[in-house]
Amino acid sequence: MDVEIWSDIACPWCYVGKRRFEAALEQFEHADDVKVTWRSFELDGSAPPERTGGNAQHLASKYGMSLEQAQAKLDEMTTMAAGDGLDFRFDLARSGNTFDGHRLIHLAADHGLQDVAKERLLRAYLTEGELIADHATLTRLGAEIGLPEDEVAATLGSDRYAAAVRADQETAYGFGCQGVPFFVVDRAMGASGAHPPEAMLELLRRGWAAANPEPAIPVVSGGDACGPDGC
Repeated sequence: MDVEIWSDIACPWCYVGKRRFEAALEQFEHADDVKVTWRSFELDGSAPPERTGGNAQHLASKYGMSLEQAQAKLDEMTTMAAGDGLDFRFDLARSGNTFDGHRLIHLAADHGLQDVAKERLLRAYLTEGELIADHATLTRLGAEIGLPEDEVAATLGSDRYAAAVRADQETAYGFGCQGVPFFVVDRAMGASGAHPPEAMLELLRRGWAAANPEPAIPVVSGGDACGPDGC
């Protein structure tokens, strides 16, 4: 069974959604038969390499709220994420463009390290305050997870995987995706948002049942038989 997950690196709910999906997958009876593919989705493709101002200031400006209200939202998100075992540090996070980070994840997929790369970049952005648009940072992080450093540098210095990142985004739009995380099972059913593990487990089970229906047994009726009312 194929599960595709569209998400952005600069997306706290995407990290929460990843943890909750992983928790559901651990409980899923057919987990060994599930192939997970991470798909690219940029929440702000026009973002500069690095934004000026803090995250609370950016949130306040984007949604027309006070700085105090924005900070309260970030604090609430931090507390909630801690319940899923995540340590969010919005005081350190450096907001900026994530396009090259997505290209790195595509490169990692070709080396069988896609999930490792996704996890590493989410942690780097949301916990460690790394600038995901910086090529030197991405090269270091790529080498850290086992990618050839020279290939990472060469990829970032070219337009390799740029078309793949854009194709992922267009596919998501085609599915009606308006936000991330966005989960699609066998391109037949999906879920939008970071649902609790039990809801994600139900999605996996529904997807499995749809792809593996119970075989129908042909029955010839009309013969003599015993029933609830006697023989």
